Amino acid sequence: MPAFLHAFGMHVPKRVVTNQEMAVRVGRTAEWIESASGIRERRWAAVETSVADLALAAAHDCLARAGIGASALGLIIVASGSARPGFPGPAAEVAAQLGLESTPALDVPMASAGSLFGMVMAARMAGHFGDVLVIGAEKMSAVIESGPLDPNTAILFGDGAGAALVSIRPGRWEILDAVLHSDGQYRDALVFDWSAPLRMNGLTVILQASRKLPSAIEEVLARQSLAAGDVAEFLLHQANQNLLVRVAKSLRVPAKRVFSNVASYGNTSSASMLIAASEWSQANPPAGPVVFSAFGAGFHWGALLARSA
Repeated sequence: MPAFLHAFGMHVPKRVVTNQEMAVRVGRTAEWIESASGIRERRWAAVETSVADLALAAAHDCLARAGIGASALGLIIVASGSARPGFPGPAAEVAAQLGLESTPALDVPMASAGSLFGMVMAARMAGHFGDVLVIGAEKMSAVIESGPLDPNTAILFGDGAGAALVSIRPGRWEILDAVLHSDGQYRDALVFDWSAPLRMNGLTVILQASRKLPSAIEEVLARQSLAAGDVAEFLLHQANQNLLVRVAKSLRVPAKRVFSNVASYGNTSSASMLIAASEWSQANPPAGPVVFSAFGAGFHWGALLARSA
């Protein structure tokens, strides 16, 4: 039973944190930050704003664009690697704020790749639950502000949320296939647990991501007898501009075909791919195959292939 993507939505906080502001705080220059990451600014939420607050705003945007009310939802999936520890997770609060009293709400506590895993689960579960709302929401500013600022990581992250509506009802894009992978031997290369500052082995992360993202994309394309050159747009986790360029080169496609908004929002972890998809979908994208792909802490990675319906 095929599943379809109906609409995307997004929300980013109003506060813009420029490279000039970050440069003062981390002892670098604004030019160095942009050169190292491709990021010019990012959005940070207010202290009192929660991951659930960000998720709820993106949910409302997505539902409005899909033209349905929250009462039509059969399942909610909220992916976040930056939600505060403990239980319940943000999914229950999002469901409650949407006025839902018995709709199941599932938390996916994964950084960066969480929204991709959520989309794949939604595609598999929509036949049973009906319309599924997938949300990726992150407050990464709280993560980097939780300890001393590391110039190599503090410059990267921003806050925001993205959402997607998945259903077996015919929609704008048909989901054709997906692949997911995990390799726990690298779990110590990117770690955060609120007891210590975020730790990242940047060399390992960029090396593995630049290999595994193209590999997963080529795997899912090959299963559908497609080549990278057939794809109209690649919607990737917006880790940094250098990684996006590496993936394009590895796939031998023009860099402009890999959607990028990392310069404006920074790395919003599991929110980034859906924020990118929301902006892309509102810009009258060309018809044709589209690939979603993400890589994150764990390591977890994969790709999802859809096409204009």
